[in-house]
Amino acid sequence: MSTVETAYVKNKVKDISLAEWGRKEIELAEAEMPGLMALRAEYGASQPLAGARIAGCLHMTIQTAVLIETLQALGAQVTWSSCNIFSTQDHAAAAIAAAGTSVYAWKGMNAEEFDWCIEQTLFFGEDRQPLNMILDDGGDLTNMVFDKYPELAAGIKGLSEETTTGVHRLYERMKAGTLLVPAININDSVTKSKFDNKYGCRESLVDAIRRATDVMMAGKVGVVCGYGDVGKGSADSLRNAGVRVIVTEIDPICALQAAMEGFEVKKLSTAIAEADIVVTATGNKNIVREEHFRALKDKAIVCNIGHFDNEIDMAWLNGAYGNTKIEIKPQVDKYTIEGKDVIVLAEGRLVNLGCATGHPSFVMSNSFTNQTLAQLELWTNTDAYEKKVYTLPKHLDEKVARLHLAKIGVELEVLDQDQAEYIGVTVEGPFKPEYYRY
Repeated sequence: MSTVETAYVKNKVKDISLAEWGRKEIELAEAEMPGLMALRAEYGASQPLAGARIAGCLHMTIQTAVLIETLQALGAQVTWSSCNIFSTQDHAAAAIAAAGTSVYAWKGMNAEEFDWCIEQTLFFGEDRQPLNMILDDGGDLTNMVFDKYPELAAGIKGLSEETTTGVHRLYERMKAGTLLVPAININDSVTKSKFDNKYGCRESLVDAIRRATDVMMAGKVGVVCGYGDVGKGSADSLRNAGVRVIVTEIDPICALQAAMEGFEVKKLSTAIAEADIVVTATGNKNIVREEHFRALKDKAIVCNIGHFDNEIDMAWLNGAYGNTKIEIKPQVDKYTIEGKDVIVLAEGRLVNLGCATGHPSFVMSNSFTNQTLAQLELWTNTDAYEKKVYTLPKHLDEKVARLHLAKIGVELEVLDQDQAEYIGVTVEGPFKPEYYRY
């Protein structure tokens, strides 16, 4: 058992004067987030989240601001921290703080400040009411509650988890019997993993590399480590910019997929010497190690688009060659290894948020509509859930997709009753069985 500091801090952001700029961008983002805006219209009057105190730990961006204000529009109280030390957009945090939300996030915090910010979100207002819902991305908030403040778990109705790595942690806890509340796995909703992970990365990876380095992409050789949904989007991102892409994989199915898409598939030790750009997207640790750094060509760019910063062995790099480190600009560092320069982006952390603005609003509307529906389900239907990990049912996955179609001019065919009966579905759907793989 632990205790959070008793002094109430309403919020902590880098510069509250950025709020007006942030608000203007939030208004632009709302127009690109039809799923969240539709949920406000559908549920706003009934206030189904009234009484919910949702502590969130997710990248504090403009898109996240729209999520926060959607949860509030449905009746919830919200506190917020960021799940990455470099991912906060300070104007977004300022706008949310200026609107009265307790947010604790700024770009460039250190590890101690990161934990402090999460801790502030556990209690609400000057009367310090504890959280009763968790919305997480990566599991840092969940782990803090379960491991440091387990006495709070009894009052928490459930949690929703955004990303692959955090979901992995939840399944480990469920297996070990240490999952203290019901959890909904957002990542494996089709409208999250097959959209945010893939199409989001397809747009945001190259954006980040270009903003950070101004390098000409066309004609370069890029290595993408991992060909899951994030790797697929990353490989497409580089290829669409004219990069010749090599993929590395441990999974024979993913390796075959990459090969059938026309990518070379090699071991990293084989491909590393010709790489101009190396991107890790595996969700695993120690992918780019000493032997790979030593084999890189001069001025090679190394970055990570997975959630945590341990895919690239930054501990070895800083220990062995930290004395050569030169900051070109924030989140762009040059190291010199035996006479060859290596450019490392975002200190090995999530590059598309460390060096750019992350995924576009439209694709994040898919993910965050899932998050909102999960919070609604756990809050209003608590007794239906045990201390296990669940995914949202197929009809809600299809609802999320449906809410985004009009924005991009999509028209759907409609089954007649005879056709529906022929394939064993209803006219309204769901149209695929739970085991269908998109």
